Amino acid sequence: MIDLERLRARLGAAGLGDWAGRLARDIPARLTPQTHGDLPRWQAALHALPDVRADVVELDRPAPRIGRPDVLDDAQRRQLREALLALHPWRKGPFELFGVTIDAEWRSDLKWARLAPHIRPLAGRRVLDIGSGNGYYLLRMLGAGAELALGMDPMLIFLMQFHAIRRYLDDDRAWVLPFGVEDLPPRLAAFDTVFSMGVLYHRRSPLDHLAQLHDALAPGGELVLETLVIPGERGQVLVPGDRYARMRNVWFLPAVPELEAWLARIGFTGIHTVDRTATTTEEQRSTEWMRFESLDKALDAENPSRTVEGYPAPLRAVVVARRRGEG
Repeated sequence: MIDLERLRARLGAAGLGDWAGRLARDIPARLTPQTHGDLPRWQAALHALPDVRADVVELDRPAPRIGRPDVLDDAQRRQLREALLALHPWRKGPFELFGVTIDAEWRSDLKWARLAPHIRPLAGRRVLDIGSGNGYYLLRMLGAGAELALGMDPMLIFLMQFHAIRRYLDDDRAWVLPFGVEDLPPRLAAFDTVFSMGVLYHRRSPLDHLAQLHDALAPGGELVLETLVIPGERGQVLVPGDRYARMRNVWFLPAVPELEAWLARIGFTGIHTVDRTATTTEEQRSTEWMRFESLDKALDAENPSRTVEGYPAPLRAVVVARRRGEG
């Protein structure tokens, strides 16, 4: 599934040859039925994709478009749609493949539109996306001209979704690796831009996570951090109980001034919060492509400014910062 030789060549060209060698050794062990029992079913869905070539690729648009609708006949379009639906749930999107629209749970294009005007241009840059999911943002990064768009996510279903799309893209500038941030080599100092979106609040040690992101950046590189926050001042942090908005594994939700202080403590400079937006059911909702419960079930029906547990409703902030150095 992952062409290890092409991966090694691409990472080697980006000055990451040593890491590429380790990945070529470690990736096969992640892609076995023993790792995840659904892997054979997901691989069958990939094999069921129609064998066609994309005649158009447009990545710099809200729903990245690959292939024109008239390339497929009706039977092939049904085949494509059924194979993609077999990779449910689709969390990030939307995508458009040969006229089939993947309407994912998240309108990820809305988040991209909020942050894109505030970050350094991605043209020619080596970009790392921690918690990349199925690679929606990687495609947007390619559309913005990135030289390398590397995603990391340990959830194998998202790797399968990425490869369903990449089947028709065939662009070796973009990769999803089946690993988490803890698998990054220490003191890598290799990427011009590092994204961490929707990850920090899932980490038991948020400062350790920020330090890992810092170490992955080249000197002068830019961090783009997006996370849940709460209204408040320096020193205020929400530590939820068993669940927050029906999510398990949510540990720390800081107020924005506290989050900025964490970044400064790690050694980031130029820290600037560029957006704060409450999550709405326009942006996150159940669809045919993600049929499980979504945000509407996580909010108090009588007071949607609170979660069902009584906490402040989801508010997300985007913060940009730099690692010290020239650039």
